[in-house]
Amino acid sequence: MIGKRIWGALLAAVFAATPAAATDFTFVPFSNVSGWNQDSQRQALRVFSASCRSIRSTPEIPASDWQDVCARARSNFGSAQRFFERNFAPVRITHGNSVLFTAYFEPVLDGSRMRTEIFRYPLYGVPPDLPRGQVWKSRAELETSYLQGRGLELVWLDDPVDAFFVHVQGSSRFNLTDGSTMRLGFAGRNGHRYRSVGRQMMELGLLRGSASIAEIREWVRLHPGAGEMALQLNPSFIFFQELQIDDDKGPIGALQHPLTAMRSIAVDPGYTPLGAPVWIAMAGGAASINQLMVAQDTGSAINGAQRADIYFGSGVAAGEAAGRIHYSGQMLTLVPRATALRLTGRAN
Repeated sequence: MIGKRIWGALLAAVFAATPAAATDFTFVPFSNVSGWNQDSQRQALRVFSASCRSIRSTPEIPASDWQDVCARARSNFGSAQRFFERNFAPVRITHGNSVLFTAYFEPVLDGSRMRTEIFRYPLYGVPPDLPRGQVWKSRAELETSYLQGRGLELVWLDDPVDAFFVHVQGSSRFNLTDGSTMRLGFAGRNGHRYRSVGRQMMELGLLRGSASIAEIREWVRLHPGAGEMALQLNPSFIFFQELQIDDDKGPIGALQHPLTAMRSIAVDPGYTPLGAPVWIAMAGGAASINQLMVAQDTGSAINGAQRADIYFGSGVAAGEAAGRIHYSGQMLTLVPRATALRLTGRAN
């Protein structure tokens, strides 16, 4: 019965189109940026300088607009705060959606390069027939038949929920059974939009009270078979590649640069240029954040102009802290000054 309910929900899912809204750009002076003078922007400047040559365009902000400030960033030896104030202007980019901050981390898990009786849940490399930029086969289709027997398995895990959340986080470190280590990073996706498994399980009455990772893990453990079908309520599927990264560096983000804990964020690149400095003012009580970060990553669940996923680091403690982040606040993109004046209608 549970299995029928889950598959029924999958078949009945309808993605409703929403009316298009205009993108708005609002100038915000540094004097109105709460907490700006209390942050130490030196680390943010280092992170920005390291990846600014890879900065990406958005429809309204071409990458060429960043060339001059990028060159100045790499040769700046003075005050980081003064550098940002002289070269940038904060801009609030909105497109009809509310502000939402979440967080992610790099899991550190046990794994095996070979399937065993214990390690039997795989993460896959990219199939040679994966179409780029198109919606392809769903998670259910890929896991139940299409990928099996093709030799694409990179590592095997001992828990289906761990394997699922590596897809959500986009990267992971592994301590392997042979004593070696491995790091995997994002290499491709099937094109389906991310859908929250926890939210859908609550709507189906499978979870009561919360949709935490712990609750999902316990439900899947108690319902073998049906539990793995529940995880397939999210049709999005990620493919991985093995990476050679120094242990002291973070995972590789969408800009192909290592992420820095509490200074790197994932954004929607349709609105926020990848590589841009972004001021995060998160209203989270004791967990509040007022800090300059850099847009260096993307995620299938990160959609909208006022949407950011904060990278918290690697390991269990980072994962526990990241899992508690679900707050509103204010998100300002630091745009080269001339570009900001043009976008906000302040240019002469």
